Amino acid sequence: MILKFIFSKLSLESQVKYLKRKGVALGTRVKNGRKIYIYMLRDLFVEVIYQNDNADQKAEKLSMLRGLKNLNEYLENEFRTTF
Repeated sequence: MILKFIFSKLSLESQVKYLKRKGVALGTRVKNGRKIYIYMLRDLFVEVIYQNDNADQKAEKLSMLRGLKNLNEYLENEFRTTF
């Protein structure tokens, strides 16, 4: 919980740098034609959308979920709304 609080206080650029240095890249998914990168940082799961869907460019948006249960529920809901 402390990690999420401290992490959320960082700038978007600092958050992404920290994710790339300390986090684990889990993969990508596509939503609304955009590629979303998913990272894990202990029990914090973070989705990042980059400019031009390229992880080497600046991040546009970042969203966080705490805990594997929350991630599973979120992804299941996203999957259901796709169809």
